[in-house]
Amino acid sequence: MSDYQFKDQMEKFSYSLGLTISNNLVQSGVKNIDALQFLAGLQDTFAGNIPRISMDEADQILQEYMLKNNEEEEATRNLEEGLIFLADNIRNEGVIETESGLQYKILKKGYGDLPTIDDHVKCHYHGTLLNGTVFDSSVERHEPAIFPVSGVIQGWIEALQKMPVGAKWRLFVPSDLAYGDEGAGGMIGPNATLIFDVELLEIV
Repeated sequence: MSDYQFKDQMEKFSYSLGLTISNNLVQSGVKNIDALQFLAGLQDTFAGNIPRISMDEADQILQEYMLKNNEEEEATRNLEEGLIFLADNIRNEGVIETESGLQYKILKKGYGDLPTIDDHVKCHYHGTLLNGTVFDSSVERHEPAIFPVSGVIQGWIEALQKMPVGAKWRLFVPSDLAYGDEGAGGMIGPNATLIFDVELLEIV
């Protein structure tokens, strides 16, 4: 414990308040601040000075900053988890990796034609995150989907052109062949690696 001597209780109280606030900020995800501007905000408040920005604007700035910070941390975490998963997954029996980094496993062989980039296809699919969370599934809706081969994520575009009609594959799609650092919707975060079971029913 430090042997620093405070002059009075007000100094102790003020220092303790600073410790508590800063620890709460660190725990909430704030890694760095401009200490001079932080102190300026405190001084203006306690001195009754006109603030340099309005409270509404300050609230908006804090929300935007924390949201961006959380997204960046999530993107890094998702990328690391995806890379580790794919490195382990390629060792599993039957898993094949292409030059792009797409991995797949043939669950059922097909014997029909191969789609081209210009075709439309009818598929059943079931998509999950690495933790098993289902984010989209035509199987659960009991209704196959029809779409252009060129109108889906890059991992699907590559896989569909290798799949004969009737085939069912499990796709392990790296983030750069899926939705990248933007993610998609509320469930697919930035840099998320995705898993799809895809059954190619027909070329339409």
